[in-house]
Amino acid sequence: MKRIFASLALVVTITACGVSQQQEIQMGQEYSQQINAQLPIVSDPEINRYVNVLGDQIASLTSRADLPWRFYVVDSREVNAFAVPGGYVYVNRGLIERTTQMDELAGVLGHEIGHVVRRHSIQQMEKAQGANVGVTLACILTNICNSQVAQAGINIAGSAVFARFSRQDELEADQEAVTNTVRARINPEGIVTMFQKLIAERKSRPGAVEGWFATHPMEEDRIAQAQQMINSIPSSQRSGLTRNTTNYNSFVARVRSLPAPRQ
Repeated sequence: MKRIFASLALVVTITACGVSQQQEIQMGQEYSQQINAQLPIVSDPEINRYVNVLGDQIASLTSRADLPWRFYVVDSREVNAFAVPGGYVYVNRGLIERTTQMDELAGVLGHEIGHVVRRHSIQQMEKAQGANVGVTLACILTNICNSQVAQAGINIAGSAVFARFSRQDELEADQEAVTNTVRARINPEGIVTMFQKLIAERKSRPGAVEGWFATHPMEEDRIAQAQQMINSIPSSQRSGLTRNTTNYNSFVARVRSLPAPRQ
């Protein structure tokens, strides 16, 4: 965890005077390097190629297509996904394995891309002055901080930067997800079906998805709001949008064939 503490001085410095896009990109690069050194990132080239192609398909059509977007799969059974400022998006294997169609993962990626597009994390950092930023990132992506030693200096309760977005932030990210999946010719209904799966699992096996709900406040009304957004799109625009592909089925099968994750 020592490496993650290294960039906190940088964060405190730049949050004191606002964050430009170039500073955001620099920050994201540093966080990404630290996260990739601390978390079990999947190295399989075919898995990485697929998630980056799918992510780029969505991100390249946003208002921040000029960011250096990168997409990573974390080899963790925890159900979660997260975006680092500057365009670095992480999705846990545990979440991918719960999808049955491409549009469900696309919806999750679109949501995390939406947080970056709206600069939600940067806004939180400017308010919180960078406290515990890097460490919290690693903690919420997996259960890497479960030890008492790690928890001693880390605010995992939800008040630290990146630990929990507001309902308004989540709504805005959902709006971005709907808009940009449609632009990418992907059916936005996957956003709703993925939310439904997560809520259903929270009722039957709450411990399995607690990481997701700790960082993504969500209730049934949020599903209704997402569906309302989708219903407002003219049927002519929704016609022929992709829900699933054979390539996606192969991708999920490859993820599931990996050795069991340690976390």
